[in-house]
Amino acid sequence: MTGTPLLRVQELSAGYGPAQALFGVSFEVPARSAVAVLGPNGAGKSTLARALSGLIPVTGGTVGFDGQDLTGASATAIRRAGLVHLPEGRGIFPGLTVHENLRLALSVDKINQAEAFERAFGYFPALASRRKQTAGTLSGGEQQMLSLSRALMVNPKLVIADEMSLGLAPMLVDAVFDGLRAALDSGVAVIMIEQFAGKAIAFADQCLILRRGAVAWSGPADQAGGELLHRYLGAATAGVSD
Repeated sequence: MTGTPLLRVQELSAGYGPAQALFGVSFEVPARSAVAVLGPNGAGKSTLARALSGLIPVTGGTVGFDGQDLTGASATAIRRAGLVHLPEGRGIFPGLTVHENLRLALSVDKINQAEAFERAFGYFPALASRRKQTAGTLSGGEQQMLSLSRALMVNPKLVIADEMSLGLAPMLVDAVFDGLRAALDSGVAVIMIEQFAGKAIAFADQCLILRRGAVAWSGPADQAGGELLHRYLGAATAGVSD
């Protein structure tokens, strides 16, 4: 892929207080593309997502996004720039209805509400018939769809999806991936942090493997074969073929 990348991360370092968790991570995300971020537990995947979205401070390096320098910017400023982070877990308000959850997602973004709701239900039509249902009574997969639709309805430029399939049955995992694929096809770039290495590789254009907070390997996703993934991920690559 050519041209100016939508996201350019250069020598990014970050951590929690005195404990550094990322060490000089560099990669790019072209517009309208997907990057799979893989690695064993504790590799720094979620830390990377939090640093990019402004949830933890950056201690070194730069983050360029859509022509802006977002290094050290607040989480609100980053979201308004069009980078939306879906953290691990459902990220919904269980006591509110589906409609109320979606409406709250628009409180930060000044966009047309009717168009935003149309996008949300377009990605996940099953939610349309449940708009008056309390979110806490939805199935786990439906709650994850609601979380993802909250992010996609604001028409972001890039979504960071952190372990969206965690704890879901295979059929519901497919539904979540279908929603992300629809978003990608509509022009939204995706950074996918995912436990199912094979599905992530099949989805993505590029792959980034982290180990102990640093980049262990990066390249086209179709070059991340089973042997390479097994070297870095071990048992997590079950079912991945070369």
